[in-house]
Amino acid sequence: MPHRHDPAHAAHVHASDLRIDQEIIATLVARDARVLDLGCGDGRLLEFLIKNKNARGFGVEISSQGMHACIARGLPVYHGDIDQGLSDHTDGAFDYVILSQTLQAVRRPRFVIREMLRVGKKIIVSFPNFGHWNIRLKLLTTGRMPKTPMLPYEWFDTPNIRMCSILDFQDLCRQMGINIIEQIPLAAWGGPPRSPLKRHLVDILPRTVANLLAPVAVFLLEKGKG
Repeated sequence: MPHRHDPAHAAHVHASDLRIDQEIIATLVARDARVLDLGCGDGRLLEFLIKNKNARGFGVEISSQGMHACIARGLPVYHGDIDQGLSDHTDGAFDYVILSQTLQAVRRPRFVIREMLRVGKKIIVSFPNFGHWNIRLKLLTTGRMPKTPMLPYEWFDTPNIRMCSILDFQDLCRQMGINIIEQIPLAAWGGPPRSPLKRHLVDILPRTVANLLAPVAVFLLEKGKG
């Protein structure tokens, strides 16, 4: 059973405490929404949504370290492996199901996304973009797997097993009949590319340029009509 949320024990989280993609995700979630945060880590985003958006939600976390951090915050979280599905939850049980910076670590991304769409009316996915220019350049010039602030692990010691680019993820959505409500390519500082030139390029060539310039992307999705 999930551990119950106790506001008296929850630490106070500000938007500035969130990771850049989490800040964007928080803006996409409506007030009073029912939220399921998959791979919730230390629970920082879930706590922010509960305290600032009056969300009613649960976190799912596989690591003991993350579980302990969530419990210390007094968050409603349970231990689970999202690769095994979300059978504890009924269809449409949540307004939003969130997968932030976790897609690259799941073994069955298509299955996990289908499960998210089953239990959530809308889903939000963020991931590091392997099509970013810095990653391409490092691979080209060094011939070795690149490391970045978003991807700091050695190739032999990384939890990230399913790296993709923005274009790859768009293709997956198309193949699965998923409707992309909004896609937000982020610059390193936490928003759309800041320079006038990059903003203009993103506006006129959103698919290829965003794939080149954004180190992280956030997608708001829903099940397609077909």
